[in-house]
Order: sequence, then C-alpha cells, then structure tokens
Amino acid sequence: MPTTALSPTSDAPPAAPPARWRVRAGALVLAAGVVVALAGCSSGAAATGSGQGSSRGSVTIGAASNGAATETTVRVAEDTTLHDELPAAVKSSGKLVIGVGALPAGFPPLAFTGDDQRTLTGSEPDLGRLVAAKLGLEADVRNATWDNLFVGIDGGKIDAGFSNVTVTEQRKEKYDFASYRQDNLALQVLATSKLAFDGDPSALAGRTIAVSSGTNQEKILLEWKADLEQQGKTIDVKYYPDGNAVQLALGSGKIDGYFGPNPTIAYANTQSAGSAHPTKTAGTYSGAGSTLQGLIAATTKKDSGLAEPIADAIDALIADGTYAKWLRAYNLSNEAVQTSQVNPEGLPLDNG
Repeated sequence: MPTTALSPTSDAPPAAPPARWRVRAGALVLAAGVVVALAGCSSGAAATGSGQGSSRGSVTIGAASNGAATETTVRVAEDTTLHDELPAAVKSSGKLVIGVGALPAGFPPLAFTGDDQRTLTGSEPDLGRLVAAKLGLEADVRNATWDNLFVGIDGGKIDAGFSNVTVTEQRKEKYDFASYRQDNLALQVLATSKLAFDGDPSALAGRTIAVSSGTNQEKILLEWKADLEQQGKTIDVKYYPDGNAVQLALGSGKIDGYFGPNPTIAYANTQSAGSAHPTKTAGTYSGAGSTLQGLIAATTKKDSGLAEPIADAIDALIADGTYAKWLRAYNLSNEAVQTSQVNPEGLPLDNG
C-alpha cells in the first residue's frame, strides 16, 4: 500500500504511522507502550465489521479509536424519502456494504483496527455508518487492501467505498462519486509558532520546511521554491526518514514546518497535545493544486444508482449538524464541504 498519500494520482492511504507510533509484528505500539492490534487478515482478504460502532439509528463516532477521535454517540433519524431512492436490490437487502481499503496496517485517523482489536474505526468507516443509518440501512463494513477495494466494487460485493478516494476524471469513467471531504495538504508547525499559511507561498519565503520525498506535496513545494527563487527568495526544503524524525526536528527548531497530508497532520496534532512540543495546523492547501479543490468521495460502481441517494444522505447529515460533529471528532473540520456533489470535476487525465 502506498505510503505517500494524498497524491492526485495515488491517493491511497496516508503515510505510515505518525510520530509516537511504531510497528512491530502485526501491532502498532505507542511510545507509552500501549499496543493496538492491526487487522488480522491477510493483505488480500476482506475483513467484515457489520454494525461495529453502531446500532440501528445510533452511531458511535470514534469507537475504540485510541485517541484518534473524541468518541461521540449520535442518533441518526432514518429519512424514508431517501430510502425510497435506493436501488431495489439494496432496499431488499436492508444493508449498505461499505468498503474500506485499510489492510494491512490501517491509516489513522482515517481507517484502522481499533484498540479493542476488532472494530474497524476511523473517519471513513464512521461516515459510511452515518450514511447507512440516514438511509435506513444496516452498515456492513468490510476491510480489504486498497486494490481489492476496487475489485469488490467492480464485482458488486461492495456497494460503496469510503476510503479517502480522490475524484479524478479517469476514475469517473468507471465509477460514480458522492463527495464528502476536501482533499487537502497542510502545514504543520509548533503550537507556539506565529507562522500562518493561507495558500500564498510567499509566507514560506526564508523558512525551512520539511516534506516527504516522492510525494505530491513535495512536487508542489518545489514548484513554490522555484517560483520564489525567481523573485530572489527561497524555501529551504528538508527531508527526514520518518514522522518521528520530523517531529523531533520541529520540536528542536531545526525546521519551521512540515508540509504533508492534512489528515495525517491532524492526527499528529491530536497525539501531540499535552506533550513538550504540541503542534498545530498553520493552514491548508488543495491536494489538486491552485486551480482545483480536490475532493474525497464515496465511490460506487458506474450507473449503480447509489451515488445520488448517498449524496442526498450526506447533505441531510450536513443539514442536521451530524456531519460537523463527525469532522470535529476527528479534528478534520478544515476539510468540510458545504454540499455533496455527484461526479464533481476531478483531477485531469494529464495530471502528473
């Protein structure tokens, strides 16, 4: 599974476990020694979690999330009008089969095996559960590898993928989408920093910024550096081997910020709270670049008839405030959308 996520052409799960987490023999180990078991299936198999973290009409956001979210239980009222919009086969089954491509290791805070060693938790499966409840369906959440998520959608075994999938024009040829989050990069700084970033790269002139090699965010940062150099300014770009090294560099003042995937940074900020060097997000930037706001969307088989009712369900969750509670629980409010769009403009076919 790729570890340089939120790239326009390879947006599979964000990077390896953030600072304070390390991997050992099938488990994530916190610096404090707390062990969180990873998904126990082989990388090609699907794990199921029907209804875990929810019951009919009630969904627990952030269940067993080991601090990735503020656990919040919400009541979701079924919308019978939206239920009637569903394809006949889905209505008769009584469930929405939700696919997540988080095997083998997961990618907090978006999707991972919880600290109870069985619940598939994270913002992505949780939104799937909320949508299912709004549609009056049972949530049947199934985990797979990134590639097998799409195999499941293609073969009709998965109704909808909720797995950090970026809308692209190429994908729209084969799938229908219902957007639910902005696809953003973020600038992470120390909580005491006065650096603010509104998308204007001139704010980074004279600063030392870390980035992961081979990623979309590196491509964008190097473009900014080249543009600034034409103005007689520059950005000092630094590379570190992993998230722990980045956090140490931030804490010691060796770098002014880290430019990376917004969800990964949001999670690291949450984990750093109460530490000697807490961090925050100084600003965000579209993962699609300056001309298009990238969007993350529920992914359904082309012409399955599911994208529209899913989008309507998301809009209903936005209207009743549940959507805002979901984002807030995972510290992802800076990726909110005002409405869910069916097959919105995606990253172009020639995007590099």
